Amino acid sequence: MSLRHRHLRKFSSFLPHSSSGYHYQPSRRLLNSVASSSSHLLQQCNGIDTRSSERFSVSFRHSITSQLSQVSLSEAQLLSFLKSALDQLQGPNHCWLNKVDENKEFLKKDGTFIVVAGRFFQNSEKVGCNPAVIFEKVKLLQQRFPSIQVIGFQDCSSVCSADDRSQLIQLIMEEYISFPVLFSNKNFSKLTEEACFILSKDFKNSLVFHEKDLDIAMLNKAIEELSVQYHVNNIALHKSSWSKEAEIIKEPHFCTVLQNLLLYFPACISTDESGKRLFLSDSNHHRIIIFDGDGKILDCIGSCPGFEDGEFESAKLLRPAASFYHETEDCLYIVDSENHAIRRADLERRVLETVYPTSSIHKKSTGLWTWIRSKLGFTSDDDVKFEEHDSPSLMCPWHLIKTEDNFLIISRSFETLWVMDFELGEVKEVVRGFPNTLEFCRHFILEKVSLLKKMPDYLLQQQRDANLAREGLPYAGLISCVTTFENHIIMCDTVSQGVLKLNRESGISSSFQFSNLGMLGLPYWLSFPLESFYAVATGLSVRQTDHIQQFSLLPGRVDIRLSIDIPTDTELVEPLHESCIWCQARGAATELSVVENVAGSSEKVGVAQQWYDELDNLAFWAPESKLVVEDENATMDTNPEDERMHIDCVVNTSPGTSEVIIYAALYLKLRRNHALQDDNDQEKFAARIANILNPKENERFDGKSCTKFLLKSNRDLRDLFFIKPLHVRIKLNSQDHPKADNSKDIVLTDSSLNIDVSLN
Repeated sequence: MSLRHRHLRKFSSFLPHSSSGYHYQPSRRLLNSVASSSSHLLQQCNGIDTRSSERFSVSFRHSITSQLSQVSLSEAQLLSFLKSALDQLQGPNHCWLNKVDENKEFLKKDGTFIVVAGRFFQNSEKVGCNPAVIFEKVKLLQQRFPSIQVIGFQDCSSVCSADDRSQLIQLIMEEYISFPVLFSNKNFSKLTEEACFILSKDFKNSLVFHEKDLDIAMLNKAIEELSVQYHVNNIALHKSSWSKEAEIIKEPHFCTVLQNLLLYFPACISTDESGKRLFLSDSNHHRIIIFDGDGKILDCIGSCPGFEDGEFESAKLLRPAASFYHETEDCLYIVDSENHAIRRADLERRVLETVYPTSSIHKKSTGLWTWIRSKLGFTSDDDVKFEEHDSPSLMCPWHLIKTEDNFLIISRSFETLWVMDFELGEVKEVVRGFPNTLEFCRHFILEKVSLLKKMPDYLLQQQRDANLAREGLPYAGLISCVTTFENHIIMCDTVSQGVLKLNRESGISSSFQFSNLGMLGLPYWLSFPLESFYAVATGLSVRQTDHIQQFSLLPGRVDIRLSIDIPTDTELVEPLHESCIWCQARGAATELSVVENVAGSSEKVGVAQQWYDELDNLAFWAPESKLVVEDENATMDTNPEDERMHIDCVVNTSPGTSEVIIYAALYLKLRRNHALQDDNDQEKFAARIANILNPKENERFDGKSCTKFLLKSNRDLRDLFFIKPLHVRIKLNSQDHPKADNSKDIVLTDSSLNIDVSLN
């Protein structure tokens, strides 16, 4: 891990930097291949010509419009209301959630819009819709038409109450909703009683598709005809841009503060019994955590959201789901849900690769220049071409079942099942329809359900699926989140954001207490300079800074010590690890490496003398492993006499201005007050955690809704691990070098800075 950070520091010094936003750029994927997976009816759309650049005009053949609902007054009023509400985050009759305030593109009122209207928080048996099915269709449309703008609409009795926000949090985490959602207390019951899609151009000329009778091919064709002109203009606009809109990954904005929980929707788990390892899909953190039976983290797969093969530290996943460990190969097969792919992690070589769909880019050069071009967004359409298969591509896969010769891959909604040949990596058969999918793999599901029924009832009731309940399998959606390990049943808890283990003999359940958190490194959402240095240029938000201070000093060596007061009533889970710290110097300052920290004269000497000094340093240079340990000990200081935490770094400055940027991830939990044995006020604990997690810039995510969400957990919230990000900027203004007595040589000075930082 420390080797990774040294390489990142060296490379990032050649690039400009800025604070990270909420969007990240992955390797390009073939959208047309992904788009064809939802339904075989999409094949009817392949011949549509989108190259026309003529002036836009609304034109639909009678065969389409005759099957659509006529636009009623309520629909016209809804579109007018949406258009008027775009400029205000909150008004007397509405409230926007999951909307990025700095996203200026969204404020444009022209283009193609799809409004997804419905009552998604109610029991799906009552409203007659399955949210998983609806949002799978929305994601298909977003993949097929990246320039289209999607808006969710929900009417409610009150404008954005804490209960509504709490339910929205759970829905966004489960379905990974990245588009904005509008809450309104206006009555649009005619539209929201049954889920529907409202398609419009500039909020005019609307077409309504009811979800229950939706023909996805018809909707695709309508979008093609409606947005030809806008789509062509959009492509021309992005030809000279750093990145194309289709390549930008949008994460749910409303739940960003919950990223700072140790686990963020831990959805699926599998085991390696012989190796005594467990593989947890920390889905919304886009990583696989490998840990042992005691909760000690052994390794981590995935660096940030995206689609890229490579070593575990640099590879990218996008919401990994189910996994399967193959003992003979010592490989972990992973369902990469939002990338619509199957990935394979070689645990011995520590390399992630794509099994399906295969891509010609893997057969091309993997040199340094190719890697740099892909990082900067210069990969062209011709660089990535997926091989054509006769079978449809995957679309939102979630579950993975291994039979003797095949993989059974199932969508989260259970609407589609793909049978993949294990040896060839090709899809042999596709089973469509909810009843057919359940019937095809019912005996595999029943085996998992038998384990689930042994878990606590409260845990199952919180995660039961009403649609599957109609088929007599209310817990079938949880088949990938339960497994066996030694004498325990292990289950993911997506409500409490943890992992439970149940002892089969005693029947006692408990939560895993994870350790060795330094293996997770610095979280990507705090700072990842290699790929987010252009975040501000793309209109993304800037992370808040905890401390900014400016100093004027003489050029030379500067020893910097941060003394940090962590939030009141909290304590460190374990000492801060070097891999959880990022220190970067910019401008007229350079960060000193371990080799440069070797003691020596600070006087200026000639080139020849410097050469001999370097030879001496090489002769007495300690091995790499010893240097890493010494540097790690010098970075953090946990003096027991001082309750504050300390971070040390050293830079060299030259005349001019410079800046030192320090990021760190502090893993905390609430401190137990042993003097008050009866102090078990979980509501108070939830409110305190919500206050620590909620940054000032996300005012839509208020403390009450976060508290309600945390209180859904049945665990003691004092055992909940969370991250407190640290972001410090130190601005240095170095004067000219002082002259020596002979007025020829210059004198280098040593300075030290002690900076107090409070996170309360």
